Parts: sequence; structure tokens; C-alpha cells
Amino acid sequence: MASLGDGTGPEAPGTTVPEGSSLFEAIEQSGLDDSETFIIHRGPTCFALLNAYPYTSGHLMVLPRRAVPTLASLTSEEHDELWATVRDAVAAVESAFSPGGVNVGLNLGSAAGAGVPDHLHVHVVPRWAGDTNFTTTTADLRVLPEALGESWRRLSESWPS
Repeated sequence: MASLGDGTGPEAPGTTVPEGSSLFEAIEQSGLDDSETFIIHRGPTCFALLNAYPYTSGHLMVLPRRAVPTLASLTSEEHDELWATVRDAVAAVESAFSPGGVNVGLNLGSAAGAGVPDHLHVHVVPRWAGDTNFTTTTADLRVLPEALGESWRRLSESWPS
């Protein structure tokens, strides 16, 4: 897992994932400091981390520690903690960024747009009126007003106790 923590972000292309692990399991179990992997919260069965390729500052994901592809694959404990953590993630995003709204959603399966289809994850994305543009679709480029490390700090400080 040499690529993890190399400054390019935890989802950087070329990230080495150990056999039998998902990308997110490799990040969560890397042993690196949370400030390097951008993990914001760790719970008994779920965790939250920043998206390395966010749509906007503060875009994070909530996911089970264990790789499962579907909601039906979650245990009752994982299900309950996943949605409680999503609630906390929305509260942290609202506190840290004061957005006009928040998108919460999942892409289940490759056909639905899941970039990591073997490990379900819930996106929590702060939104503001007029924050859309065509840069991502026309130039494969994202413009963020804030570095990931700063977003990590703000969200970590705002995470509900």
C-alpha cells in the first residue's frame, strides 16, 4: 500500500490494494494517521472519510468497515450505524460549511455509477445555490476553493460527539 498517504489522496490511481480487500478497507486499515487518509470518524462497524475527488469542498462518504456491495448485505448493526453516521455526517457538513442544502445518496452497482461497486458508500455532499458548472464534464477538472486537509480539519472539529 505504498501509494496510500503519498500526498495524492487515498483514492489516487495506482493505489495498491491488498488481495481480498476493497480500496476502502485498505484505506481504513492502512495504519496511517487519519489526517493522511482523510478519515473523519471511526465507529464500531462504519466510518466516514472525505472523497479524494470531491464534487465540492466537504464531500464525504459514510461506509461500513466491511466491504459489502448491497444494502441487503449489511448486518442489522451495520445498517443502524451506517444511517446514524450519515445523520452525523450531515450535521457535521452543515456545521462546518453552512451549505444551502445537502445531497445524500448511493450508487449501487457499476451500472448505477458506483466507482467502487464492491464496497457500498453513502455520499454526503454540501450544496449551494449556483454551485454547478460544466468544468467536470467538459474538462474532466474540478475546482475546489479549499484543500482536502482543511476540509478534513473543519469536518473533524464539527463532528457530533
